[in-house]
This record gives sequence, C-alpha cells and structure tokens, in this order.
Amino acid sequence: MQTVVIIIHLMIVATLIATVLLQKSEGGGLGIGGGAGFMSSRGTANLLTRATAILAVGFFATSLFLSWWASYGHKPTSILGTPASQSQPAGPATPVTPPTSGGILDSLKKTDEQQQNQQAPSGPQAPRSQ
Repeated sequence: MQTVVIIIHLMIVATLIATVLLQKSEGGGLGIGGGAGFMSSRGTANLLTRATAILAVGFFATSLFLSWWASYGHKPTSILGTPASQSQPAGPATPVTPPTSGGILDSLKKTDEQQQNQQAPSGPQAPRSQ
C-alpha cells in the first residue's frame, strides 16, 4: 500500500514540476520570458493554472497520507531502541556516601572502583531491558 502511494506521489511531483515550468512568466524576474511563449493562448493559461492547483492538492494529500502511514501503529521509543515506558537503569543504584576524607573526586573514584569490582563483564554485552 505504501509503495503504491509513494509511486503516485512521485508521479504527481514530476507532473507538478513540468506544469509549473510550462507556465508563462509574467514578471520576467530574471529578464527572461515574456513575449510569445510556447503556449500563449488564454485558455491554456487557465488550464495550466487549474492543473497546478489540482496537482498541488494531490501533492499535499499524498504527503499527509504518507506521514500518517509512517507513524501509524508505532509506539514511542527511546533513541536506544527500547520502549520509552520500560527504560530503567541497567544496574542497582549504589548510594554515594559523603566524603569523610579527601575530596569529591576521591569518593567518586572509590564508588567507580566498587562498581567495577561488582560487575566485571567477560566481554561486550548488548543492553538489556528489565
């Protein structure tokens, strides 16, 4: 279903680009255009204007449908790929005791050493959800 809508969307885009490029330049913004163009009759200008409007509506409709379809049925997840409602810390939290001697860096170093002694993995491991 999504592939079919993408193909229709791309066809609308290509046709819209061609339709806009076929229209006569009225302002001559770059000094080009004006004069007798490829299609200079009044009826053709109305046809191209209507075709552009219809293709623009089709473009917006398929764009909105594709964005809705992409988000349909997806649950919010974290950037790590785990569901957002189940994200928890990997291990038990160890309380940091206030330093009795030395500075804060010494106490953090001791806490880090304690955590490394408790959990020494044998090799690389994938994150686990709890």
